[in-house]
Amino acid sequence: MASNQKQDELSGAVERVVFHNPDNGWTVLDVADGGDLHKVVGTFPDLGAGERLRMKGEWVEHPSFGVQFRAEEYERELPTDAEDILRYLSSGIVKGIGPSTAVKIVKKFGKDTLTVMEQEPGRLSEVAGITPEKARKIGEEFAAQFGLREVMLAFSPYGLTANEAIRCWKLWKSAAVAKIHENPYLLCSSGLHIGFDKADAICLAMHASPDDPRRVEAGLLYVLRHNTNNGHTCLPAGKLTAAASQMLGVAESQAAEILDSMAAGFVVYMPETDDGEMRVFLPPYYNAEKYIAAKLRAMSGMKQIARDRAEQDIDRLQRLDGIEYEGKQREAIACAVERGALILTGGPGTGKTTTLKAIIQLLDGMGQKVAVAAPTGRAAKRISEVTGAEAKTLHRLLEVKWGDDDSIAFDRNEKNPLDCDALVIDEMSMVDALLFESTLRALKIGCRLILVGDSDQLPAVGAGAVLQDLIDSGVIPTVQLTEVFRQAQQSRIVTGAHRIVRGQMPEPASRDGDFFFMPGQGSETVAETVLGLCRKRLPNAYGYDIWKSIQVLCPGRKGPGGTAELNRLLQEALNPPGPGKKEIKVEGVILRTGDKVMHTKNNYNIGWIRDGKDDKPGETGLGVFNGDIGVLEEVDPRGEALSVRYDDRVALYARQDAQDLELAYAVTVHKSQGSEFPAVILTLWQVPPMLCYRNLLYTAVTRARNLLIIVGSGQTLRQMVENNRKMLRYSGLKQFLAAETGTIDD
Repeated sequence: MASNQKQDELSGAVERVVFHNPDNGWTVLDVADGGDLHKVVGTFPDLGAGERLRMKGEWVEHPSFGVQFRAEEYERELPTDAEDILRYLSSGIVKGIGPSTAVKIVKKFGKDTLTVMEQEPGRLSEVAGITPEKARKIGEEFAAQFGLREVMLAFSPYGLTANEAIRCWKLWKSAAVAKIHENPYLLCSSGLHIGFDKADAICLAMHASPDDPRRVEAGLLYVLRHNTNNGHTCLPAGKLTAAASQMLGVAESQAAEILDSMAAGFVVYMPETDDGEMRVFLPPYYNAEKYIAAKLRAMSGMKQIARDRAEQDIDRLQRLDGIEYEGKQREAIACAVERGALILTGGPGTGKTTTLKAIIQLLDGMGQKVAVAAPTGRAAKRISEVTGAEAKTLHRLLEVKWGDDDSIAFDRNEKNPLDCDALVIDEMSMVDALLFESTLRALKIGCRLILVGDSDQLPAVGAGAVLQDLIDSGVIPTVQLTEVFRQAQQSRIVTGAHRIVRGQMPEPASRDGDFFFMPGQGSETVAETVLGLCRKRLPNAYGYDIWKSIQVLCPGRKGPGGTAELNRLLQEALNPPGPGKKEIKVEGVILRTGDKVMHTKNNYNIGWIRDGKDDKPGETGLGVFNGDIGVLEEVDPRGEALSVRYDDRVALYARQDAQDLELAYAVTVHKSQGSEFPAVILTLWQVPPMLCYRNLLYTAVTRARNLLIIVGSGQTLRQMVENNRKMLRYSGLKQFLAAETGTIDD
């Protein structure tokens, strides 16, 4: 990894490979430098004892493992004398050569052994026990190692990391160097997750022309991909070419010309909208929204049972449970059993949960097999608790499989559909276009679909505005619950949330109540107030604590009022260093035993153990989900492993999986979506303008179950209430849904 700072250097021979992860190259080595043995950590390809390394990096003091050298750059030298070559080959680094075979090979070729293996591998058959076929395979394996080394040596001067070089080698094998030389922009367009900036730097350093058509095409694709991270499934052609031409320093006319050729070659799709504007899609998003539109039009047209039968079933359910449903609730229940698809939406206190429970109960009574799912683990747990129905994450329901490059595939699809007659998806506002497409592909023809969500909340992190587009299109029957029930009207949280939606200032309580506003001017004042609430005031007044009951929310991560700074202060105040508290540094942040942490990425390979009951051992399983919040219980000094308690189970992390953890005393509103907490403290101080809008405030307020305290600026609160600028998202789904006819393209 290139760096302008002066780095420490270390040279020596590999004595032992302590640990090596073949997927990402993370390695722990013992390296001998003269008479000293050093612990080295870094990203390396396969290494063997006897190899020599020249490394640049830094000496670090690990709290558990002592002094170690963290390598950032290195050069690899194969051993040159017979003794080191024997150690190298005996380590098993070359597939097909064990210790006894290594002895025979080195005895035959001596210090020329590696030269023979590289240049004349066929000569290995001169060694007793090695057939010509085995000699060929050994030669291929050895060449593969040299090929990876070649990629690193060729492109590390341009900033290509060892981890990125490994990904290139896995994709292209021996052709990697030639392919990158021919077109460096393949680095950012082949699923390698290498940024455009790095590919561009490599290409320009190789004296490519700034207006090279390959560069312009790569720039256009980069702008499209970058904007999928901002939630857009497509972009207007004019906006795309303007942004790309400015970024690349080329004429917009050239960008437009190349965009047309890309569309002609189906590198992108560029349909025309109703107003004559061209929209540009990457193929996965175009195909996803087209499929969603066609499948939903087919599902919404299916009539499951007659309305009078549905009304009779509702009457029977009311008598059985002693409940009388409000008009909109009754309409939603009837529509769910009568039609093939339904959207149920509404704010807090409007009876969504009661309505959904009735729908599930009726469908169960009809002999229908109902599956319940949500986009995140916490949302799935919450809907399971309030309805009593078993719920899964959508990824688990669809039986996700993760590829080596973090690509996603699902075992459940058209050929292997879900075994259910009805699917309920809660927190639908969080579901993006690609995930919803995969879900629909896994539904049998005739399966009911009930989508539950609150369109006033923030949209999905991924690309698309699926729930809002579905509601706006009118293609699927939609029932919006609007009546706030009497019991809910007693909550200032509930009434405040509805006032915010209407563009009115919420009315916090002055003394007794569940919603308070505490003004604060200045980052220090806000931080001190938050610390005081978490340390003493809420624990003393309500018995709440930061680990189980209190959640601090912030609009963003950066700045004095962001999660990064508040997490640092809260960790320092609530869980300072102490005897017996072990630490691990992850992405530059110290995680300490006793810390409140959040898992930030679905990982279905992390094992966990559930607490046992009645002297019986607890069950085991796999999977920790994005948004799960727990407490760091233990850091194992032997293997840099750690364990995190999530409610009644403990997850066991390897060192490389710890990068998915971050401090969670304070989390962003986006990260909290789908969750609910007994007590929420929301900070509103120096909120960036891009985050100062009504949807975000509403989402934060509705995360609080029993108590909400807003700390900060009253002016900022008013600005957020008055700013009804929803996050504009470019998508094609509404237009595709409005088409008169549609076909389902596989």
